[in-house]
Amino acid sequence: MSATPSLLATETEDDLRAAVRSLLTTHSAADRVLARAESGAPYDRELWKTLTGSMGLAGLLVPEADGGQGAGHREAAVVVEELGRAVASVPYLTGAVVTPATLLALPERTAEVSALLAEVAAGSTVAVLAVPLTTAPGDPLPEVTTDGGGLHGTVRSVADAAGADVLLVAADSGLYAVPAGAPGVTVTPLTALDLTRPLAAVQLDGARGTLLAPAADAAPAVRAGLLSGAGLLASEQLGLAEWCLTETVRHLKDRHQFNRPLGSFQALKHRLAQLWLDVAGIRPAATAAADLLATGEGGPAEAELAVAVAQVYASPVAVRAAEEALQLHGGIGMTWEHPVHLYLKRAKGDSVAFGGAGRHGQEVARLAELPAP
Repeated sequence: MSATPSLLATETEDDLRAAVRSLLTTHSAADRVLARAESGAPYDRELWKTLTGSMGLAGLLVPEADGGQGAGHREAAVVVEELGRAVASVPYLTGAVVTPATLLALPERTAEVSALLAEVAAGSTVAVLAVPLTTAPGDPLPEVTTDGGGLHGTVRSVADAAGADVLLVAADSGLYAVPAGAPGVTVTPLTALDLTRPLAAVQLDGARGTLLAPAADAAPAVRAGLLSGAGLLASEQLGLAEWCLTETVRHLKDRHQFNRPLGSFQALKHRLAQLWLDVAGIRPAATAAADLLATGEGGPAEAELAVAVAQVYASPVAVRAAEEALQLHGGIGMTWEHPVHLYLKRAKGDSVAFGGAGRHGQEVARLAELPAP
């Protein structure tokens, strides 16, 4: 029997949304995001400290017994949505969603796993899963081998690795927690389109780490972590798409041509009306994915299908919203100083993250037993 997700926001979620949006209005303004991008810093450490230390948002997925808030994917989705709306440069999706979801999916909660969970929940440790950002749930993992107790291999395009304290490495012998500064670990920043989510190559040459789980348990846990990341990525795409739509409407109301607001021209009205319909459709898809990840109703297949549907829909709509915003802002939209290019780059980067719409379209066909597209 198919599960029926709840699509209405709770009062708690509304309050959380208001608090995070208020914080980001002052702490992640466009000029600040641009300044960080130009500085080369891996992420906004001051904002991260406030989100994780003062507000405790890094521990939303972590149970209270492990030092977290004991909330769930729905609350985390609210935070991710607001971070997407501000294109905030913090490792939240990777460090506060994918990592704890991976650790919590391990069948055995060892002392090492519990200790790392507590550090992640407190925000004192940024731990990221060392897989390419484009990896979809269920995709083959990078080949990392174990030889004499040391890890060997290279993983490219790891999101937020440059600012991480710990790398979760899935090797042939199991899942390891490897300090980013340990001997034998080289993290090389890469030139990425999206400067607000930096990528890096991770090279392991005899690096040693703490074994968290054997290989048989590691692969399902990594899949669970990537599934959570893909599901909540739709909320990020919702936030950035809504910003693009809202700011474009505002601009077309204020900007005049031939003594008329640009927004009064019928051709532009039609484009914005269609864009509004498309963007509005992301919210139920993203909320359904977060809800089924949180509740587990209907079993794993229901959550996997909801996540795949959300990505198939949200990825292209977010890109189109950003493209429309860039074009309809005219000449000012083409400048570095205007923030619309940050949203287009984030939307483009998100469109290939965790497998992209094409890979998830194949999952929809498989799970719904339809012919593959």
